[in-house]
Amino acid sequence: MEWKGRRQSDNVEDRRGQARGPGGFGRDPLGRGMGFPRGGMRRASGGGIGTIILLVVVFFILKAMGIDLMQVLDQGGMPGGGTGTEQTETVAEGGTAASDEMTQFVRTVLAETEDTWSGIFKASGETYPPPTLVLFSGAVRSACGTASSASGPFYCPLDKKVYLDTDFFRELEQRFGASGDFAQAYVIAHEVGHHIQNLIGVLPKFNEARQRMSQDEANAMSVRVELQADCFAGVWGRFTEQKGILSAGDLEEALNAAQQIGDDTLQKRTQGYVVPESFNHGTSAQRMKWFKRGFDTGDINACDTFSNPV
Repeated sequence: MEWKGRRQSDNVEDRRGQARGPGGFGRDPLGRGMGFPRGGMRRASGGGIGTIILLVVVFFILKAMGIDLMQVLDQGGMPGGGTGTEQTETVAEGGTAASDEMTQFVRTVLAETEDTWSGIFKASGETYPPPTLVLFSGAVRSACGTASSASGPFYCPLDKKVYLDTDFFRELEQRFGASGDFAQAYVIAHEVGHHIQNLIGVLPKFNEARQRMSQDEANAMSVRVELQADCFAGVWGRFTEQKGILSAGDLEEALNAAQQIGDDTLQKRTQGYVVPESFNHGTSAQRMKWFKRGFDTGDINACDTFSNPV
């Protein structure tokens, strides 16, 4: 992908190096954050009795040190009155995070998604409000809850932000065997696809409906949501190709990434067998199919995963 020297988006918030604020890991219990799979089956969040005892001990230790944990929680910051934003600014000013090549790549890909979707929305007489992409390391707080990097990239519809720990790109290559810059671009475009779903009402309807669904029903509907985001990523890929900035093999990189992160492939890799009723992102074949459909057509109307067999 010939991305260097192209416009970079200003809609990037760099929180790498920022201390994590109080709060437990895991996105909100309604699952409103739409994430990129990192491998294995999802586990329910929550802590056991050992976790509770540990928290109580920590509470009284901090109390003895003169730190009122409840006051810290109310202020939404860390002991000492800071919120963590100071560290973010220091990283940016130092130039070690804000100017590195990965940041430039992310800003460029995000800018390309802005150009594509602005054009599509404009053709329908609409204005496209782009998402903000948050770079983080370790853990991050969002309007959908606090998540660790183990959650993988995700989109939070409550604050309209994409969250990305760029270490995921290294894992994508080393653990999943999906290398290449266009494979990485596909990850970003997929999460932006969830932003599109949020704007057109798909995510709000899904999150409202799944509260009345069984887990199996919610998983099946989640698959259709995720596959549509893959298709939207493919639509972006088509417009990017038309600009002449894709290189030979780029499409294959994206398709390989889609294959490597299919639910069936991930489950075979991590546990040796598959549990179809637990799929919530789609099989490798489905993910490749819907990305390719978006790429081949360049038409969002071809991405109706709810009325068509997946």
